[in-house]
Amino acid sequence: MAIQFLLLILGFALLIKGADWTVDGASAFAKKIHISDLAIGLTIVAFGTSAPELVVNVFASFQNHQNIVLGNVIGSNNFNLFVILGTAGLITPLVVQSSTVWKEIPYSFIAILFLYMQTNDLLSPDSRVLTRLDGLVLLIMFSIFLFYVYKQLGSDKPESETALKDYSMLKIWSFIIFGLIGLMIGGKLVVTNAVQMTTTLGISEKIVGLTIVAAGTSLPEMATSVVAALKKNSDIAVGNIIGSNIFNIFFVLAISSLIRPINYDTAFNSDLYLLAGGTVFLVTAMFTGKKKKLDRWEAGILIVTYIVYTVYLINN
Repeated sequence: MAIQFLLLILGFALLIKGADWTVDGASAFAKKIHISDLAIGLTIVAFGTSAPELVVNVFASFQNHQNIVLGNVIGSNNFNLFVILGTAGLITPLVVQSSTVWKEIPYSFIAILFLYMQTNDLLSPDSRVLTRLDGLVLLIMFSIFLFYVYKQLGSDKPESETALKDYSMLKIWSFIIFGLIGLMIGGKLVVTNAVQMTTTLGISEKIVGLTIVAAGTSLPEMATSVVAALKKNSDIAVGNIIGSNIFNIFFVLAISSLIRPINYDTAFNSDLYLLAGGTVFLVTAMFTGKKKKLDRWEAGILIVTYIVYTVYLINN
């Protein structure tokens, strides 16, 4: 048991460091070609910080641990929204560009709605199964999102280039390659040892996926958004979270279902309701004042809500 726990921690460490190197390299490359901070946050940083979820889900799909596949994505999205965005909002009130409120956040709500409809017999002809066809639909939605971000590149002006380091191309690609290696090894360690721990402790894979694995794979998002909040860069802090949540559903779950169709446990519906409610709260909070801003007291509500939810989840 102790060895499994240590290997799990090692896996998370490799995932975090691998994601950190990947984000550093990719962000530096993007900055070299003059892409804006908001676009970087919504795409490259979001993709890099979602890489642990992707790698864990790929291994979990191949090994047919379907509750970990679903729990990791849904749990990570809830952790991102309630804990990470809540923490960033406590550090500094988050003022974001209007395009983020009007378009990106509602798009993340559409992702939740699509997943719910696909897994509850509203879109898919297969009873409560996320099929390969469903995965293709999710990828199409993901492509639409990427096209929107691409169109935004023409309208968003590049901000100051002091936020990202100026690496040589050799260093950039070294970071990306070694980062991906760390992600692969870390992902394998997390899935293998998380499953072994559930067997040893008699805990369901659903609970482990929604809590331990979800929180562990969300640590890169935590680090990125907290640092961005400390630097008063609300666009990166919010864009990273919203972009990651969109990536997790439209890309990570799509890839997972293409590898192996996912049987959906309706017990996850309550977690989707929470995620949808939190997203609606975020949009509402940003329209209560003159500025589109998440205040500290609203951020506190997000964190308290997650704590109550986690206690409820464990008790039930």
